[in-house]
Amino acid sequence: MPLDGFRAITLAVNVPGPAAACRLRKLGAEITKVEPPDGDPLEAFCPAWYTALHEGIETIRLNLKDPEERSGLEGLLAESDLLLTSSRPAALERLGLGWPQLQQRHPHLSQVSIVGYPPPDENVPGHDLTYQADLGLIRPPQMPRTLLADLAGAERAVSAALGLLLARERGGEAGYAQVSLAEAASSFADPLRHGLTAPGGPLGGGLPGYALYETKRGWIAIAALEPHFLKRLERGLGLKAATRGELEEAFRTRDAQSWESWGAERDLPIAALPES
Repeated sequence: MPLDGFRAITLAVNVPGPAAACRLRKLGAEITKVEPPDGDPLEAFCPAWYTALHEGIETIRLNLKDPEERSGLEGLLAESDLLLTSSRPAALERLGLGWPQLQQRHPHLSQVSIVGYPPPDENVPGHDLTYQADLGLIRPPQMPRTLLADLAGAERAVSAALGLLLARERGGEAGYAQVSLAEAASSFADPLRHGLTAPGGPLGGGLPGYALYETKRGWIAIAALEPHFLKRLERGLGLKAATRGELEEAFRTRDAQSWESWGAERDLPIAALPES
């Protein structure tokens, strides 16, 4: 594995840090997670996911506000290549774990710091819900169906970690990278910002061949975006030009699973939506 022989310590709880640590572990890194005495909130909220994300990761609990217990972390850092954090920088500095402080004690150690907002607002509180709200990705009263900012930030953190480790392997020094969840989510919101997925946009329902349709039972997603898919769809349904009205009428004649099978037989991208 590409990260065989590398060791990382993570202090990051909730979703972004554990998701990033899981990816690094799958790339071969040896991961030790230091949790607070009460554990990671994710374990209480979603035990099954917590377990999946921590497979192969050693977990210990330390009270880092206690100088004696914090000395246990220092021993781990002395033998590691990377530190992953998700606390606000001001809180890390109070614990003596800010980047300038770490650099003096552990010059070999790189750090990836996951924060909410980019400077100068890196100490402003936030969570996935507020980052998505800022970007217009939420339509009230519906809550988000996934944790886009958290997971986008986790992938950015992995990329940052790989970059730091590669630079050091090439003869450079240990380094520091700050990953903003709000910035990570912002790039994932570009399709909406540029109108591609906005309501009525090309991928926001504006194209009849790329849309959701109600069937006799359930809904389907059809993604006949390329001309050859659209023509194949029209031929299969006996239509000269697939208008929204004609497709709505046609798809009501069968249930969603039947249409998914029909699409598979014709090499068409059609998926039945799970029944809620």
